[in-house]
Amino acid sequence: MVRQRKVPLRKCVVTQEMKPKQSLIRIVRNKDGEVSVDLTGKMNGRGAYVSRDLQTILKAEKSNVLARHLNTEIDSSVYEELKQLVDSDE
Repeated sequence: MVRQRKVPLRKCVVTQEMKPKQSLIRIVRNKDGEVSVDLTGKMNGRGAYVSRDLQTILKAEKSNVLARHLNTEIDSSVYEELKQLVDSDE
């Protein structure tokens, strides 16, 4: 009998939906306070997940939800990188 592998789920900080980790983008703040987009999902630091969806990213930028989750200022370049990632996916 083949056991189904458990799919790791994470919650999008904007929509509050539980989704498979692969369908989300992780944003991470390291101990130096630098915020970056974590494509590997393995970087050290405090992480927050956002859906791979342009509307969700725009909503995150507008509501400042990432700044609250990571307890730091989020540079606009991080949001630009997220938008480019989503554009390249579609």
